[in-house]
Amino acid sequence: MLNWRRDPDVERRIAESKMREQQLRKESEQIKIETEQLRRDNARLRQLNAKGRELLSSAEQLYSVPDCSSTPPSSTAPG
Repeated sequence: MLNWRRDPDVERRIAESKMREQQLRKESEQIKIETEQLRRDNARLRQLNAKGRELLSSAEQLYSVPDCSSTPPSSTAPG
């Protein structure tokens, strides 16, 4: 016959395990929420970067026109 004795701390360890499991579930949910927020932020930043690149391209086109010189044209008429 087996000599079996009940572990006196088993209920406490079970309760601690359940509490830890709940804590891990909450942390996991929070990580999911934060991850989704980061995905949305990244998408928004990608859009802003694309708009910024478009603006830079437009500015480069405007300022690279050779007629936009700050020096006056030289006079060819006799003075």
